[in-house]
Amino acid sequence: MTEPERIMVGAIAGAFGVQGEVRLKSFCADPEAIASYGPLFTEDGSRSFDVTLTRQIPQGFAARLSGVRGREAAEALKGTALYAGRDALPALGDDEFYHADLIGLTVYDTGGAPVGKVTAVHNHGAGDLLEVTRPGPKGAALLPFTRAIVPTVDLASGRIVADIPEGLIE
Repeated sequence: MTEPERIMVGAIAGAFGVQGEVRLKSFCADPEAIASYGPLFTEDGSRSFDVTLTRQIPQGFAARLSGVRGREAAEALKGTALYAGRDALPALGDDEFYHADLIGLTVYDTGGAPVGKVTAVHNHGAGDLLEVTRPGPKGAALLPFTRAIVPTVDLASGRIVADIPEGLIE
């Protein structure tokens, strides 16, 4: 499995004020650290921005992005995901993973039977959930990403072993 070169660290939620600042959501463990991982890139890598946080606001920060002048330019970036180079990010501790590293891994139950592939990682405030897409018409299931349910993540072999509670995935 090849590691992604860039990791999503935030997103632009819209314009803030009339001077070209943006409302910035940080997905970093230390939210303010997003400004130190720059430059930050758009998903396709066509644009990059140096980030200066100007103040904390509800659900994020007001920030200045290099090259963004005026409210219209800031508003045009609404919904843009921002990525940092993997080499700019801090080293991870044991049992810590970037969401990008989990996406694409195959999930197996404790008996070794394949369950599906991780297609997304969600967090709605109560902890991470792995979205596991299963083969056929079964669709996707959400699997809590806890040590009890996911005791093994093996990035090198591209697999996750999950102790799936009865009834969680039909």
